[in-house]
Amino acid sequence: MKKYLLTIDAGTTGISIFLFNKQASIVYRDYELLEQIYPKNGWVEHNPNEIWNLTYKLVKKVFLKFSPDEIASIGIANQRETTLIWDRKTSKPIYNAIVWQCRRTSDYCNDLKSSNFSNLIEEKTGLIIDSYFSAPKINWLLNNVKGAKQKAINGTLAFGTIDTWIIWKLTNGKTHATDHTNASRTLLYNINSFNWDQELLEIFNIHKSLLPSIKKSSSNYGYISKKIFDSRIPINGVAGDQQSSLYGQTGFNTGTIKCTYGTGCFLLINT
Repeated sequence: MKKYLLTIDAGTTGISIFLFNKQASIVYRDYELLEQIYPKNGWVEHNPNEIWNLTYKLVKKVFLKFSPDEIASIGIANQRETTLIWDRKTSKPIYNAIVWQCRRTSDYCNDLKSSNFSNLIEEKTGLIIDSYFSAPKINWLLNNVKGAKQKAINGTLAFGTIDTWIIWKLTNGKTHATDHTNASRTLLYNINSFNWDQELLEIFNIHKSLLPSIKKSSSNYGYISKKIFDSRIPINGVAGDQQSSLYGQTGFNTGTIKCTYGTGCFLLINT
C-alpha cells in the first residue's frame, strides 16, 4: 500500500530529504552538509559526485526505515542555475559544478552587454545578462575544459542543473530532463515559446545536443533504476527550490508573494 511521498531538496549548502504521509505531515527527515569549494576569489564550485553520493546515502537510509513499496512517488527541488556537464556514456562530470553564486563569467557577461544583446535576451528570457545564470557557465566549461567543445558538437556530453543530474543518476542515465522552472533560469529558455531558443544558443555558442528535454513540473520523469536501489518508484515532481517554495507556502493565487531568507534572499510572485 502506498503511504508516502519522498522528496529530495538538493540545496546550495546541503541535501535534505523528507518523507510525507497522506496528510502532508513529515514522518521522516534527514540532512547532509555539502562542501563549498572556492578555487579562486569569487569562484564557487560543488563536487557533482558528492551531491549524488549524499543523495544516495540519504535515500538509502529512508529505505532502511521504510519499505520502498510504501512510497508512491519521488519529488525533487533544487538549487537553481548551478551548472554541470557530464559524459553521456560514462556519466562522469567533465568538471565540478559551477554554483549560481560564482562570478567567474562576469567579464564575459559584460562583453555580451557591450555587444547590445541585453534587450533581446531580456525580451526572450525575462532575465538580465549576468553570471548568476547557467548559459555563461556552460560557455566557460566548453571553452576551458580540454576537448569539451568538440565532444559537445559530437553529442557525447549532457548539460544539466542539479535536478537534471540527480534524475540522470536515479534513472541510471535513462532520463535527461528538466522542468520549466529550472530551464527558465538558464538564459537559453524562451518564456514566450516555452522552449529552448536557437538564437540564444547561438549567442552563447552552445550546441543544442547538450540540453535536456523540458517537462512540466508535475510530470513523469521516469523511474528510479533497480540497478541503483532495487526499487521502481516514479519521479513525478521537479521544481527549482524557490518556485517550489512559493507553491509550498500556498502561493496559489495571482499576486501572492513569498520571500525566502536562505543562502540568498529570494522574492517570488505568482503572476
